[in-house]
Amino acid sequence: MNMTLTEKSALLDRTLSQLGSVLVAYSGGTDSAYLAWSAHRVLGDNMLAVIADSASLPRAELSAAVDFTKTHKIPTYILHTEELENADYSRNDSRRCFHCKDELFSRMEKERKRLAYRHIAYGMNMDDKGEFRPGQMAAEQHRAVAPLFTAQLRKSEIRTLARAAELSIAEKPASACLASRIEYGRAVTKENLSQVELAEEILHELGFSQVRVRHHGDLARIEIDRADLPRALSMKVLDQITPAIKELGFQYVTLDAQGYRSGSMNDILSASDILSAIR
Repeated sequence: MNMTLTEKSALLDRTLSQLGSVLVAYSGGTDSAYLAWSAHRVLGDNMLAVIADSASLPRAELSAAVDFTKTHKIPTYILHTEELENADYSRNDSRRCFHCKDELFSRMEKERKRLAYRHIAYGMNMDDKGEFRPGQMAAEQHRAVAPLFTAQLRKSEIRTLARAAELSIAEKPASACLASRIEYGRAVTKENLSQVELAEEILHELGFSQVRVRHHGDLARIEIDRADLPRALSMKVLDQITPAIKELGFQYVTLDAQGYRSGSMNDILSASDILSAIR
């Protein structure tokens, strides 16, 4: 049966109410922020937004995430995770995301027991289910619940609800951990994560909101939202981008003609890579 957005919103509230108390895996993105905000509205102080902080989280994203929960008086806890110490994670194969989320949910489970919360929740929605996301397997193994998915909400609907609630995250560009910018097979290190973070800061300062800097060793491959590509292709702007990013340690800087697209690093994965990652 097809539900209206009003019905889906009501189902989300009922789902959260039935949880009783919950730790919310909170990244600061629109989905997890709306989930945290909704959980606080329904459960009050019987919820806690948990931010996983490591070198793979940009400082600007951490600051914005904390600002949002402060604004809405949402209880928040910064959990320092150590996925970079795990060789299975840092070697950066197709299961990297699984190992990252396994670290997160393992640590959250310890906090859940220590603080006597009943559940762990995360921001998976209907659109996420069809994508290549090994982290979902880690969530399932740790029995994390997905209230947005239970309520059959899609990404666009979550933005609509956030807009109706006048939440600042309604129009927030999609984001992902910095490690997703490192080409598969290249070790994830604090150094190359920092290179990506600083390179993307340069692009943001130049007025580009939706960007990715993909790390291919000596080469930085820049993805910019297609609507902004004409401006990026001007010689004036290219002459600002290139030397600034080369100063970070890249020898070559290239602008991807296809523009920004989520998960472009996954394009090189074979069917066997994907199957091994989700087993």
